[in-house]
Amino acid sequence: MARSTSLFLAVILAYATSLQAHVTVWPRESTAGGAERYTVRVPTEGKVTTTSVELDIPADVVVSGVLAVSGVISDVRRDGDRIVAITWKQEIRAGEVGEFVFFARNPQGRQIAWKAHQRFADGTSADWVGVEGDRRPASVTTLASPKK
Repeated sequence: MARSTSLFLAVILAYATSLQAHVTVWPRESTAGGAERYTVRVPTEGKVTTTSVELDIPADVVVSGVLAVSGVISDVRRDGDRIVAITWKQEIRAGEVGEFVFFARNPQGRQIAWKAHQRFADGTSADWVGVEGDRRPASVTTLASPKK
């Protein structure tokens, strides 16, 4: 019994760790066409400090603002008046997690795929842009129909 309980806890811990093992955007569920406060979570799982993360803003998402936080430099890239990418610069050491907030209006549709590019102090990077099940998947927010 104790052995099966230990195995169960190990599986749960491994699953929880895998969910946090890449750049994610929260919440995971929102409302189509609704306004949302999004949080980008950036863990540093290796031994090299994360120095920045860039989030590509999907074409149908309208960003209305980026939360200013002391000690974090944020920069937006625009195409005309539209924000198409946000970059946050902060040192996130091994074993730490950074969180960055922005506000946006969701598109109509079923989901938003958030592509992110994590950069490290040694000049390497990790692109979190793949589909679910990929080695480096993009974070996805599922969109529900508005309640009537």
